[in-house]
Amino acid sequence: MNQYVAAIDQGTTSTRCMIFDHAGQVVSADQREHQQHFPAAGWVEHDPLEIWANTQQVTSGALAAANLTASDIAAVGIANQRETVVVWDRHSGEPVYNAIVWQDTRTDRLCTELGGSTGALRYQARTGLPLSTYFSGPKVRWILDHVDGARQRARRGELCFGTIDAWLVWNMTGGLHVTDVTNASRTLLMDLHQLCWDSDIAEEMGVPVSMLGSIYPSSQVYGSVHEPATLAGVPIGGILGDQQAATFGQACLSVGEAKNTYGTGNFMLLNTGTKPVPSRHGLLTTVCYQVGTQDPVYALEGSIAVTGALVQWLRDNLGMISSSDEIEQLAASVEDSGGAYFVPAFSGLFAPHWRSDARGAIVGLTRYVNRGHLARAVLEATAFQTREVLDAMNADSGTELAVLKVDGGMVRNDLLMQFQADILGVPVIRPAVRETTALGAAYAAGLAVAAWSGEEEIRHNWSADRRWDPQMDPPQREHLYAQWRKAVIRTLDWVDD
Repeated sequence: MNQYVAAIDQGTTSTRCMIFDHAGQVVSADQREHQQHFPAAGWVEHDPLEIWANTQQVTSGALAAANLTASDIAAVGIANQRETVVVWDRHSGEPVYNAIVWQDTRTDRLCTELGGSTGALRYQARTGLPLSTYFSGPKVRWILDHVDGARQRARRGELCFGTIDAWLVWNMTGGLHVTDVTNASRTLLMDLHQLCWDSDIAEEMGVPVSMLGSIYPSSQVYGSVHEPATLAGVPIGGILGDQQAATFGQACLSVGEAKNTYGTGNFMLLNTGTKPVPSRHGLLTTVCYQVGTQDPVYALEGSIAVTGALVQWLRDNLGMISSSDEIEQLAASVEDSGGAYFVPAFSGLFAPHWRSDARGAIVGLTRYVNRGHLARAVLEATAFQTREVLDAMNADSGTELAVLKVDGGMVRNDLLMQFQADILGVPVIRPAVRETTALGAAYAAGLAVAAWSGEEEIRHNWSADRRWDPQMDPPQREHLYAQWRKAVIRTLDWVDD
């Protein structure tokens, strides 16, 4: 009997497969990291073949860990790092270049050129997005401009472009070229209202429409698995960009519900219902999900580039800690940050600033500041950036968020979660099942094959693990936040060209 649903969660630093039961509980999991490539300052790449190999290994590993076979799996869903792009040969499947990662900033000048006299908002009314190095379309243009023969091959219809979901589905099905509305909405190439590729934007950006796959809802059967053999015959029933998947897994299925994922970066999404809400405060208007033939659900999103990655930087580049988990103990050795503020604008600032000219800075240093203070400043940077996004979200939506659901690796850090509640002034709630990205992809796939009857079952499965209530006095909260905003100003206009 097909009583389980599998999810492939392909993230920025690793790929994992998780298997869930009907109650939304984890049955088994397997995970593998992939290498990060930094060929130049501001450039970030992944090897797509390594990602595909890891996907096959973790899928087989998760099945073996639970002693399951393909006959036990009702469907498989995919969640993925959204704006990372791959261009590959339509016939051989060979990538023409490494995957260019969402953090990569090499297209900064190109985005400025594309904006022309209108600037970064040139396509926002149609796509919901500002022109930024963050999104996929300019990355594809860069590959076509810089890989010998790529543009000519693309014009002849020989090349496919896709975000990581499309790359995985193409390999898993033996050549099906599709994506879902959530991933397509992150390319700068999709009309947010019509849910189709905008051929005018594609032409202006220099991306042949023939490279683009078909756009489908987030939950429907797209095809069956051919590879890996351990999943052969299982229907692929769900595709969601990772942050939309986490929103779905957190059961933020009603207007006004929001979640914040703490991963390599931070991503807060607010469900705004079946009509897109334009942002006037530096947020993204994006597709949240679409189930079958139902109307699409939209969201406002605040994307923060560097949060968990800052802890990794403290570990790998400075050697101040030997594992990421050690930062909580080090930060807890002091009562506050000692007046130090760390703005991690390593590749510019994302929401709500969208300033590619910014670079990271530590400000407020005195002889009093020690390792503990810096560790605390690192954690507090995540909370402060989240406060900036929440303020913008409240302004755009016209409502005050009452509670924030949180997920991702950093939510294990109790000190951070308490400071987050303090600086926001609203309760923060961690779910019982923290792997909400994979869970959301599983739910989308399961709905497509009736493994779950509908969204009410998803709501029923959700439960809280812990809640943090604000404990900081409002005057102190606002003083600390005002100091943070001063620190952000110090990072701007650093890059001249």
